[in-house]
Amino acid sequence: MAINGMIKFKTKLAEQFPKKRTITQRWITNNLAVIVLVMIVVVLIFIYAMQSFYYTSARQSLTSELTSVVNLLSRYAQDSETNLYSEMRGTFESFSAKDKMELMAVNSKGRVILTSSGFSPASDTAIPDYENLLNGGDGYWIGKAENQEKIMAVCMDISAFSSEYYAVRVVCSLTEVDKSIGTMIISAIIICAIIILMLVLTGIYFVGSIIKPIMQLSTTAGKFAKGDFSFRIKYHNNDEIGDLCNAINHMADELSTAEEMKNEFISSVSHELRTPLTAIKGWAETICMAENDPETVQKGMNVIVNETTRLTQMVEELLDFSRMQSGHFKLEKATMDILAELGDAVLIYMNKATQDQISIAYDEPEMLPFVYGDKNKIRQVFINIIDNAIKYSDAGGHVQITAEEFEGNIRVCVSDSGCGIKESDLPKIKTKFYKANHTRRGSGIGLAVADEIITAHGGKLDIKSEEGVGTTVIITLPPEHA
Repeated sequence: MAINGMIKFKTKLAEQFPKKRTITQRWITNNLAVIVLVMIVVVLIFIYAMQSFYYTSARQSLTSELTSVVNLLSRYAQDSETNLYSEMRGTFESFSAKDKMELMAVNSKGRVILTSSGFSPASDTAIPDYENLLNGGDGYWIGKAENQEKIMAVCMDISAFSSEYYAVRVVCSLTEVDKSIGTMIISAIIICAIIILMLVLTGIYFVGSIIKPIMQLSTTAGKFAKGDFSFRIKYHNNDEIGDLCNAINHMADELSTAEEMKNEFISSVSHELRTPLTAIKGWAETICMAENDPETVQKGMNVIVNETTRLTQMVEELLDFSRMQSGHFKLEKATMDILAELGDAVLIYMNKATQDQISIAYDEPEMLPFVYGDKNKIRQVFINIIDNAIKYSDAGGHVQITAEEFEGNIRVCVSDSGCGIKESDLPKIKTKFYKANHTRRGSGIGLAVADEIITAHGGKLDIKSEEGVGTTVIITLPPEHA
């Protein structure tokens, strides 16, 4: 029972985690095996072609020699003064190619009675080429002699001018021909083996050049999964894998930056939340102890209201940011008066600016085209921009707010005389969690949320700034029915 249970467990484990096929194995199976198969087919075709070529050449040579002999005998037969049989013997004895092939004469009974070598085969020796000729064939045969030597024979009919001899045949050994064919086959096999070996070596190098960066990618992904973004892939070839490695390295840079910004964001938000909560708790305790001091109670209530407003604004920003990240951010659009929302935002911060000794100048036009949008979100953008202008300005500073129709659009500008932004920080200023100035309060997502809101309305949020001079935020929105 225990053994059966172990077998079932191993079977189930193998089904859940099947053995993976490596890239090298797949290359050997899909590429190298096909190449070897093609090489085998090519070698077989080459062997067949070489054998056909050499055997055809040998047959043509035999046929040519035999044709010459038959023509010569035919001329002897036509000359009445010539003894055909004597001339035939002389021809056989003086056969010029007797060192390469043997010439034979066959009588009507199918027996060899005359040869160029002077040695006749046994009377019962089969002559397949002669039999083939009698049956209407071409008188051609390849086979083995009595000594098992491979031979080729060609036979021609001479019965038309000879009554004693029915046919003549020529026979040659194929040993040298087969040796030549074998030499070429061995050469072809060696060449194919060299080609396959080179393909294997280059293939292993090529597959290795792919596997190594892939293993680095796997290692890097594992480190990224554990939160370690310091590892970088080293790959120097300018190809698709190089592009992928560069993309992974760039992603690591972005993730590292995002991680730092996230940690900084958590720290900033914690600090931003702690400050108003501390103020609210402190003044609540003070009010409890100073119930008979209306002035202290009123002052404490004002602080609590202001700090609660700050907390509400911060929570709204966080909620909006969360909705944007999850794709659930929705706008409730309707026809709205942008001047009314901008005026409310300015009014909210007039008292605060006075307390911080910062002057606000608002040039309100008489009329602007209506906008089709979410008035609460647009007001939130104005509040965020004006709050930043005051936040980053020092006592005695100045904030200028203008609204106008410009090139068919509505443009709202909020300029301050604050600390400004470094030129290197400007491209990142609208990035989530990014804070250009860490000495000022803020979560680092206000501008990111504002930019998303304006973009969702078909508008644009631009920032121009010079360090030590001030910052101007330009909000451009299209009018309704634009």
